[in-house]
Amino acid sequence: MADVLAPGLAVVFCGINPGLWSAAVGHHFARPGNRFWRALHGAGFTEEVLEPADERRLLAYGVGITNLVARSTATAAELSPHELRTGAAALADRLAPLRPRAVAFLGVTAYRAAFGQPRAVLGEQPGPLAGARVFVLANPSGAQARYQLPELVAQLAVLRDAVSAPGAVVGPPSSRARP
Repeated sequence: MADVLAPGLAVVFCGINPGLWSAAVGHHFARPGNRFWRALHGAGFTEEVLEPADERRLLAYGVGITNLVARSTATAAELSPHELRTGAAALADRLAPLRPRAVAFLGVTAYRAAFGQPRAVLGEQPGPLAGARVFVLANPSGAQARYQLPELVAQLAVLRDAVSAPGAVVGPPSSRARP
């Protein structure tokens, strides 16, 4: 599955790895029960709820998508700690020349294993990755019922506020501040 990346993005969302459905259709967060697209819109990143097939439109909003691990699995629990750590190193290399302002990891358990941070909690993390601010948010997968859509929207809204600044390119084009 292809990354949705470009230089200078406001935020890159980093999933754990593609699920089998997403890998089969070739788009990020594509399983019908995944709440990523609704939460992204609810938090004001997009003007409408985009479909996974429209993922490249995110670039116009200052948003990108990638994964820690490229291998698709039925569940993220099938990934080894080594795969997650290797993915974290590769991610840093992939993002460094693109210089995003922030990276938002969608899944605290995978983040903990990938970056050796066993006590990490949701929210902004203390250190940068490839020069970008790091945030950890709840996993929007429909299989993760602990956080419901309103909570996911609230987490994404905090992220949007954190990466928005005067002149920032993030969110719907009609709401962006102009430099």
